[in-house]
Amino acid sequence: MKTINQFPHAVDEHENIWIELSDGCRLAARMWLPRSAGEQPVPAILEYIPYRKRDGTAVRDQLTHPYFAGHGYVCLRVDMRGNGESDGVMLDEYTVQEQDDALEVIDWIAGQDWCTGNIGMMGISWGGFNGLQVAARRPQALKAVITLCSTDDRYSDDIHYKGGCLINENLGWNGTMLSYSSRPPDPALVGDAWRKIWMERLEATPFPALEWLRHQHRDAYWKHGSVCEDFDAIDAAVLAVGGWNDAYSNAIPRLVNGLKTARGIIGPWAHKYPHFAVPKPRMGFLQEALRWWDHWLKDIDGGVLDDPPVRAYVLDSIAPDNLPETWPGRWIGDTWPPASSEISTYHLTPDGLSLDAPSDETMQISSPQTTGLNGGEFCVIWLGPEFPGDQAGDDAGSLTFDTGEMPADIDIVGAIELDLAFSSHCPLASVCVRANDVHPDGAVTRITYTVKNLCHHASHENPEALEPGTRYSVRLKLDDIAWRLPAGHRLRVSISTTYWPLVWPAPEPVTLDVHLAGCRLHVPVRQRPPADAPPAMPEAVASPALEQEELRAPDHIRRSQTAADGCLKMEIVDDFGKYRNAGHGLVTGEVGRETYSIMAGDPLSARAANHWSQELERDDWRVRTETFSEMTATATHFMLTARLEAYEGNELIFSRDWSDTVERRLV
Repeated sequence: MKTINQFPHAVDEHENIWIELSDGCRLAARMWLPRSAGEQPVPAILEYIPYRKRDGTAVRDQLTHPYFAGHGYVCLRVDMRGNGESDGVMLDEYTVQEQDDALEVIDWIAGQDWCTGNIGMMGISWGGFNGLQVAARRPQALKAVITLCSTDDRYSDDIHYKGGCLINENLGWNGTMLSYSSRPPDPALVGDAWRKIWMERLEATPFPALEWLRHQHRDAYWKHGSVCEDFDAIDAAVLAVGGWNDAYSNAIPRLVNGLKTARGIIGPWAHKYPHFAVPKPRMGFLQEALRWWDHWLKDIDGGVLDDPPVRAYVLDSIAPDNLPETWPGRWIGDTWPPASSEISTYHLTPDGLSLDAPSDETMQISSPQTTGLNGGEFCVIWLGPEFPGDQAGDDAGSLTFDTGEMPADIDIVGAIELDLAFSSHCPLASVCVRANDVHPDGAVTRITYTVKNLCHHASHENPEALEPGTRYSVRLKLDDIAWRLPAGHRLRVSISTTYWPLVWPAPEPVTLDVHLAGCRLHVPVRQRPPADAPPAMPEAVASPALEQEELRAPDHIRRSQTAADGCLKMEIVDDFGKYRNAGHGLVTGEVGRETYSIMAGDPLSARAANHWSQELERDDWRVRTETFSEMTATATHFMLTARLEAYEGNELIFSRDWSDTVERRLV
């Protein structure tokens, strides 16, 4: 990543300004203002998230926003209500209040003397979500959006549920929110009021996993904020960006194909901005974003409408690696799915995948509860050893079907789909389907996957219990992908009835009869034109990094072990280190811990827990929060507990406990 020190515009940074809303709530913002904007107004770019601009996102903000400001844009990083130094409390994600506040912020920005009245919204993850959601509210000043690593569908394609299955990240993300939103403001900015604000925040802190778990099907709660409900509501031009190693790449083709004006970029990356993401190669995201802003906010034609609908990185086959630094491959520009893709259809047979030999046999699968150990994180975000590992171990607990060795390289570009004909021995069953790359040496790399609660085979809104012994058919779409499968490798489809610890298990061990006569695998193979010139992607650049002092080095650990009683336990420790901001002196330290345990034959032994620690210090001011969450289940109910502790110095000044049960409804 190249550092850019010289820009066309001189910039003044305002580390904290206040935006007062109509109800008196003040939102805290960090602003980068081109010095000339007082005489020559410029467009504005808004990033609006809850992650604390004073400390939480200060490093990435510094790499990004000064670049746009240096090219003639006012940039504002605004903390949402109840976070950082902003007033009020935050009770949930993506609320109407959150959107209403954003509309007021946009109106405030548009009315400033330094703004032309043209505004763009940009953000990754939460900021990518609400950029789309606010665009659907159609504020007049909002002309363009850049959304990264986000989704258009809060139920089917977020960290709570996938395919109707409960994702364990539902509790994990709850722990993150509980920790992030319970921290105090900085006394250096709010003065002696910091403690009163903190106590109000602590008293109002919700236990969000309870609310999310009460909505186990696709109801109005999830439809709110899911812009796929009405793509036509969005008039702003949208650039959607993400990575194949992120959990949200599926949304990009849907946005490109569904919105009035949109383009997509999908690289090899995990859940990070592309100019500093892993795996490499990184991309000049800032230059591409600037082209987008220039076109829609300044009427400068940079050719963005001539770009292919989707620029995608075709991943080369690599050996299994749970933390790859670089992922070789190549860029393509195409429609999605590519117009040149041809579907190769394979039949599932006892001898493997066959192009022309259907089978009328039935095969049975009942996976150990520990199958899925090598699946990695649902969303690779903290950049520890979180990528999927060698799939051979999980394949041992799965039905597997292989092709022969590939006679030549093929590019799998699009969505692999599986027609699955099955009958279940119990009324609630889930399935995980993985497409794997089998190397000549026997190593197995996951290409893509999906999970499905089979009670949702016909509907996410109105699922139904399965009738044991009844035959059902369902088409399962695996996550979109672009992958080169080399000559000499084999394509494998693996089917399991569990995927722990990514997915919460069914209440009893699942046995599925797989009726091969109704099972087909559809593989999209892109035919490369003779003149298939790759799109030119710019070199990654950034503005100068934030100056900070490292007080404790970061460390990321992921380990598993099986106890003498057969209990499998996975521990994840993400120590993000401890740092002092050289500019304003605030010290921050953060550690997140997750544990998952289960017995191979007992789904009701499943347990998930997390513990977060947050430290803030300056001179003799020291505060700390400790948050704990845990979930177990019976056959009929989920049981959740949580605890929040707040310390001033070494004194416990606040604590709160939650304990509740939620009925299982076909989950």
